[in-house]
Amino acid sequence: MLEKKKIRVLVVDDSAVFRALLCELLGSDPELEVVGTAADPYQARDRIKQLEPDVLTLDIEMPKMNGVQFLKNLMRLHPMPVVMVSTLTQHGAETTLAALELGAVDYFPKPTQAISQLAEYRIQVIEKVKAAANANVMKTNVPIARPRANFPADDALTNRSPDARERVRAVKQHSRHKLIAIGASTGGTEAIKSILEALPAQMPPIVVVQHIKPVFSDSFAQRLDRLCRLTVREVQGRMPLVAGHVYIAPGDQHLQVIRRGAQLYCQPLNTEPVNRHCPSVDVLFHSVAEVVPSESVGVLLTGMGKDGAQGLMAMRQSGAVTIAQDEQSSVVWGMPRAAIELGAAGKTLALPQIATYLLEQVYG
Repeated sequence: MLEKKKIRVLVVDDSAVFRALLCELLGSDPELEVVGTAADPYQARDRIKQLEPDVLTLDIEMPKMNGVQFLKNLMRLHPMPVVMVSTLTQHGAETTLAALELGAVDYFPKPTQAISQLAEYRIQVIEKVKAAANANVMKTNVPIARPRANFPADDALTNRSPDARERVRAVKQHSRHKLIAIGASTGGTEAIKSILEALPAQMPPIVVVQHIKPVFSDSFAQRLDRLCRLTVREVQGRMPLVAGHVYIAPGDQHLQVIRRGAQLYCQPLNTEPVNRHCPSVDVLFHSVAEVVPSESVGVLLTGMGKDGAQGLMAMRQSGAVTIAQDEQSSVVWGMPRAAIELGAAGKTLALPQIATYLLEQVYG
């Protein structure tokens, strides 16, 4: 029997100590082989040519050329799976999100815990590198045309305009659906951005769980708010769900939807991880299935693992419209595939089709 080919990894980081640690962690998995290291992007460029790695781990802050600029050059000349190594800071979050936009598959932070607490970190790093090796790299930045026909005119598509509240109120009163719930993991930041950028301001409330670190979730929300017509906020305490708004789960808390009388709210939930994730897509989807059973739309996007599949099934069984992203447009077809195999997806759509389908559900 032929031996399974190992995933070849090149580690790029200016810290000799961290290079050694990462080599040790990755080398401990029998399916991975660290074929080389580089201390800066110029060394990395030469070693990519020499060693032909399957995956690159790339530090953001390096001398001579920062990791984002190197990534930009790399994805233009030699696209390949890249996992960024970030710092858990506001600047690190913003830079990492920029790297994901340029085509990086995923990221993991530099460890801040003691060596004795690195077991979970090792699992995370190995999983992300393996997922990157099988990622659909060319689909990390899919352009989506903005839907136009039969939907609100462009001059009314800003929730900052004087008549915004009246238009949002009209959608709230006449939309076929009262809530849209979106879940994603690996590749999800760009997939979510692509969908939201294509939507008008006059939409039902949208609640989002993206597997992301705490400091990153606020930066993610701020970035989306700058780019989209919708108002985007990270959830801070219990918040009423308002049309024209998008609510992003905090990076270290679950998100659930509740009802108080006629008003819907979302709120963070401090409980244990579900499917090893906090926030978990399943937690959000199950709450939507319970609270807004037949007046909601569930969307499960690209991501590693199975989180969200059971919750999407609960939504479908409760009467909600359910959508899973297709394999061809997914960076990692794990979560959507699990939902499709379970029978949870009423529709399987390519990423560029999802915004139009949502508008059809809202305005059709």
